[in-house]
Parts: sequence; C-alpha cells; structure tokens
Amino acid sequence: MTKTYDVIVAGLGAMGSAALYQLALHGVKALGIDRYRPPHAFGSSHGESRITRQAIGEGGEYVRFVRRSNEIWRQLESETGSQLLLETGIAIMRPAKDIPEHRGKRDFVESTAKVAAQYNIPHEVISGQELSYRYPQFNLRGDEVAYFEPSGGVLFPEKCVGANIRRAEELGASLRFDEAVSAWRDTGNGVAVDTDKGAYQAGKLILCAGAWLPELLAGGLKFPAKVYPQTLHWFPAENPRDYSPARFPVYIWLHGSQPEDYFYGFPIVGQNSALKVASEQNSAEWDGGSVNDAAPLGSAQEEMYERHVRGHLRGVAKLAVKSMSCLYTVTPDSGFILDNHPASEKVWIVSACSGHGFKHSAGVGEAVAEWASSGTPPSDMSPFSLKRFL
Repeated sequence: MTKTYDVIVAGLGAMGSAALYQLALHGVKALGIDRYRPPHAFGSSHGESRITRQAIGEGGEYVRFVRRSNEIWRQLESETGSQLLLETGIAIMRPAKDIPEHRGKRDFVESTAKVAAQYNIPHEVISGQELSYRYPQFNLRGDEVAYFEPSGGVLFPEKCVGANIRRAEELGASLRFDEAVSAWRDTGNGVAVDTDKGAYQAGKLILCAGAWLPELLAGGLKFPAKVYPQTLHWFPAENPRDYSPARFPVYIWLHGSQPEDYFYGFPIVGQNSALKVASEQNSAEWDGGSVNDAAPLGSAQEEMYERHVRGHLRGVAKLAVKSMSCLYTVTPDSGFILDNHPASEKVWIVSACSGHGFKHSAGVGEAVAEWASSGTPPSDMSPFSLKRFL
C-alpha cells in the first residue's frame, strides 16, 4: 500500500531540513527524503562553518529571510541545547580603486552598506587602516574600504541541519535516508513520488535537491542554473589564540581588480586549530561524480595559499591540514529560485541558492512550509521567480 502524506520534501540539506522542521512544527504530516544520510558531506550544506550577515549586498529582498533565520536558530538552540550561531562580527573589504564586481554588484561593499542603512542594521564603513588596527591579523595596505557589521558571524551547518531533522522527527515527521527520488507526477488530486526504494503520495511536493534538482524537474523544464564544485581549505595558525572568535571576525575580502581576486574565511571554530578559507570558481562545472571530503589537495592548496592567504593573513602556515569540496548551484544572476513548478501548482522549487543560501535557509524553510500548509504563496516572492529565466 502506498503511503500518503500531506507534504513530501525531496532533499534534506539546508533548505529541505528547515522546511521539514517547520512543517512538523505546524502539525503537517510530512515526509523527508534524502539520497544520503544528512547531515552529510556530499552536497552544499557542510564544511563546519558558514557566514551569516544581516545586510545582504546581493539585495535587500533577502534581509527578511536572514533576520527570521537568526530568530529560528536561537529557537532551535533553546530546543536542542546545541550552539548553531556564533556572532563574531563580519568585515567585507575591497580595494580603494579598480573595484572588482562581486555577485553581480559593481561595488559589493557599497551595496551592502546601502542595505544596512535601509534596514537600520548597525554597521560601520571604515578604512583598511582602521580595520587593520582592530584586527592586525589582516595584512591590509590601509587605503581599502571596509564594511563592518557586529552582528555577523558563523553558522555551524552540520549542527543546523542535524537540529532541523532531529526536531522534525520528534515532532512527527517521517524520514527516509539513503533513498533517491527518481520521478514525480501530478495526479490531479496530489503528487505521486517514486524513489529507488518505493512510491509515495502527497498533497504537495517541495523540491530541495540542490545539485540533483535538474533530474527531478520533469515537464520538459530546463533548469536555468549550473553546478560548480568549490574547494574549502583549512590552514593552521602559528598562534591559534590570535584567530579565536573573540579576536577575529568572519570576512569577505575582495583584494584585487578581478572578480577571482576574492576569498573569504573564518576564525578558528573547529577542532584542529586551523583557519577555514575558500574562494569561488564559476568556470569548471560539476561532472556529476562523487563529492566527498577526499577533495583536491596538493596544487589546489598551494594555489589557495599563494594567491589569497599569503600576504593577506599574518601568521598562517602554508601546509593545509584538510580540504573538502562542496557544490554551488548558481543562476545567471546569482539569485535564488523559490517558485511553483510551471507544470504543477502542487510542486514548489526551492533551489539554486547560488553560494549564499545557508544564512537564509531557516527563514526560507518557514516561508515555504507556510505555503505548503496553507496553500497561499508567501508574499512578494517575485524576485525569486523562475519565470525571470524562462
């Protein structure tokens, strides 16, 4: 006999686990399905740390999600006893001249500051000299322009996903791990979902499969996004105390004239006294193969250190202690897609977070869960419409 649910969530990473938790919180009979066993290191929601910031330089339309997410993280912390969010402050720096484009913005520092002012988010715009005085770990020239937001910080992705799933199950949600959704179809009065291990029925379906979403779209819909693997590295600090969360913020550093002259990083928050740093690449697409923590070493680590870490962070050793990969699913405008599937009003697409989605995931999950339980789409979702690409 086919099991029937009110809502099925396909994919239990950042967005899917958040939606499942919210559905269960509102008493919806929900099923969550993931092809692996989340939290896992095979998609986009891992790597020990993620940046959170309230002023979103990508656009003010995201602010409501991150603000609500921060409230939900604190609620989950009280429910689970697990720390999910750590405020360290965030610094975003760019050169004084020859400003590189970032996330589609001509001046990402300026766009971030404008959003902060618009939404009354406490912040400062300061010189590189002032930032270097506060944080001498940064090797700045002094003429840079820097945005500083004291409420920025670190999210712990595996803990966040785990807390969502644990609370969802405690509240009555059903879980199916190591099971891949292979197809779905609108049956007129609901949605039939097939997996490699069974078949299910639901009133509605939420697709949160990230890099695997293209194979689930159905209806001849071409997904307007590309999947790029990114590599994360951990380099040891000569004096770990200098890079503790009490002494060092998260940061986004645009240090040259080209978009690829960019990296971001964190204070030491893991167990190995090492700093996590990463950049982004949007040229080599994912080939669909395995993504795991046996990620590229050797030349990739050396390139990261020589191009970004060396000369920018003081007292950081050259030999990385660890690297791993994660996947970015990126739209042409680096924005989200949060919309109904064109072939079915019973199916909602939640994907293509374009490398800046985790901080918003709790709020997005709540908004999508409210749509699924009430039948009314969240207000003002036009900036995230799939139709802008069709």
